[in-house]
Amino acid sequence: MLEARQLTAVRGDRRLFSQLSFSVAAGELLYVRGVNGSGKTTLLRMLAGLTQPAEGEIEWDGRPIGVGDDRFCQDVFYLGHRAAIKDDLDAIENLKIASTLAGQTIELTEARKALTVMGLGDHYDLPVRVLSQGQRRRVALARLLNAEARLWILDEPFTALDTLAIDHLRMSIREHLGRGGVVVLTTHQQVEFDASVVSRELQLGRL
Repeated sequence: MLEARQLTAVRGDRRLFSQLSFSVAAGELLYVRGVNGSGKTTLLRMLAGLTQPAEGEIEWDGRPIGVGDDRFCQDVFYLGHRAAIKDDLDAIENLKIASTLAGQTIELTEARKALTVMGLGDHYDLPVRVLSQGQRRRVALARLLNAEARLWILDEPFTALDTLAIDHLRMSIREHLGRGGVVVLTTHQQVEFDASVVSRELQLGRL
């Protein structure tokens, strides 16, 4: 479903990676590995359509992705280092806004259930600015539980999560893959999945 061909990324006068090609099938998890500065975040932003490669092309479901492609935007969920949530709103308001921007609607009961699953059941009505880093991360990740996107691109999603939240996220990823979704992620943590999850690795930093 996701295919990259001959991708090259350049930062300033430095080439991060060159002629990178790979594909990810439906129901498959791809780990992107590499040392800091090898271009992991740059690659994920390319796959999400947020950064253009210096060379090469990316196809999703047989079509080249491009800026302003509404069909692709509805199919992709991107989680970067920043939580992309609004500090002055509470957790439920953030989920509702995120759903609206994704062209979906979310009921109050659905929003509360997603936040409860992610361990935020007692923090529905608190402004996000008063939450800890881990709690803010959970608000962002709660959007996954109601997302209709088939392609999840997650940059260090397990950062600042406790053991319970990691288990919930791991379960959500496994269920998404079981529905034929695609997940591309980076992580410095050792998070293991059971044998039912088809996964492989892409190592950056080896030109």
